[in-house]
Amino acid sequence: MFGVVFLVGVLFTTSYVLSSFTQSGNALDNRYLQQALVFVAFGIYFGWFWAKGQTLAMKTWHIRVVDRHGNALTQGRALWRYVLSWLWLLPPLAVAGLLHLSGQQLSVLLVGWVIIWALLSRFHAQRQFLHDALAGTRLVHFKPVEDASKPRRWWS
Repeated sequence: MFGVVFLVGVLFTTSYVLSSFTQSGNALDNRYLQQALVFVAFGIYFGWFWAKGQTLAMKTWHIRVVDRHGNALTQGRALWRYVLSWLWLLPPLAVAGLLHLSGQQLSVLLVGWVIIWALLSRFHAQRQFLHDALAGTRLVHFKPVEDASKPRRWWS
């Protein structure tokens, strides 16, 4: 949950800084520039944390992203994984734009595509999503070993 809140903070901060610099009074002003900046900001967020091994949400689920050999990702590989992860959304959005679909039709197309995309991982030899296979990355279970010398806090 904290990871999502943090990501919303990145979104808000990026949008706020752009609207401050451009003195825009409407949320639709500079819409494409704002979308591009949010794309870049999210790329920096995910690239940074994936190169470190985990986003905040991945820590909660005890998941770590590594390369094929189990090593930490380079910044370039993390950014490539970010670009490829957009395959979850871009194809249905492109089709909806080309066919001028309504919001309801887009929703059905998007949900259907995500289900198909997720099910495709079942056919991969290592049960990986396609963007991970293409990026040369994989998700592994990771739970850090607790240090017995540190006192255990009640909230952890």
